[in-house]
Amino acid sequence: MIHTPASPLPRPRELRRLRRTQSLTQTQLAARLRVSLETVRDWETGLTTPRGRRRKRYARLLTAWAAQETPGDLTPRQALDTLHESCAPALVRQAYLLTGRPELARESAERAFRLAWRCWPEMAIAPDPQGWVRSTTHSWALSPWQRLRPRHLRPAPSPVDPSDRALMRALLALPRAHRRTVVLHDMAGLGLPETATETGTDASAAAGRLLWAHETLSALVPEQAMPEVLPRRLGELASSERLRAVQLPSVRSGGERSPRHWVRAAIVVTTTIVGATTLTLQLTPHHQERPPARGTAFQGIPARVLLGPPSGVQPRHRSLLAARGHHRPERLVPEAR
Repeated sequence: MIHTPASPLPRPRELRRLRRTQSLTQTQLAARLRVSLETVRDWETGLTTPRGRRRKRYARLLTAWAAQETPGDLTPRQALDTLHESCAPALVRQAYLLTGRPELARESAERAFRLAWRCWPEMAIAPDPQGWVRSTTHSWALSPWQRLRPRHLRPAPSPVDPSDRALMRALLALPRAHRRTVVLHDMAGLGLPETATETGTDASAAAGRLLWAHETLSALVPEQAMPEVLPRRLGELASSERLRAVQLPSVRSGGERSPRHWVRAAIVVTTTIVGATTLTLQLTPHHQERPPARGTAFQGIPARVLLGPPSGVQPRHRSLLAARGHHRPERLVPEAR
């Protein structure tokens, strides 16, 4: 729906959605409208409404943004292109603030778009495709096993500017959940309820994380952690590094190639299992042969004595017996009966 300056403004949730379609933070929108950051936050949370000239400027922006909304008859490729153009650069910058590694930031955003393209029928009817892609990007970038990868064992390149370097070190010193909360709230411009939903907590827990993170940043970099300065400094830090953009051809080809790889891998594994099973059946004997019993030694029988070489007396006795003959047949010759 296109809104003219005289028509009522959309609801706060729609205001935030329209701003995110342009990859704008609340700080950038405040600079474009020439108002303070707190004013934009009040408008997008429903605490106040713009009036007078501010309302007219804001309504003109909303009209232009609503005119760029995606029609319902776009092809999946065109819809992915629109989603990529609206949030890909912002996602790479957010992932860079979460990790401090440009290559990992680009890889996280690219993987999120590949997953979105792979399950596009579900993404097409999702209430917030940008939120889904953003959540996937952040989850991959902050995965604990990323630190175990060989190329991530080396220290990440630090920003050139000393103030940027100090702010990046302070961000990386925060726990992963607190760092993500700061980036979502102060960099992406989400409110506390949306930040809590995306991080899987309630609003009170998200507020506690945000307060603790702000206190930690104030202790490490007090000049850059003030509430009116931190969102701007986060945007400057994310823009200071030359980040590689996510390429749509690689996203589409990777998303289409990955299912084919899984199918081929499943076929190879199945073939290997079937071949190993067949070979085992061929080599295994079909009947069991009883092994021969092992011999056991008898107990209580004296050991066999081996005869040594004949002595000098034995030949003489043999010759005497041979000369005498068989005089005692009852002893030497068996009696035949």
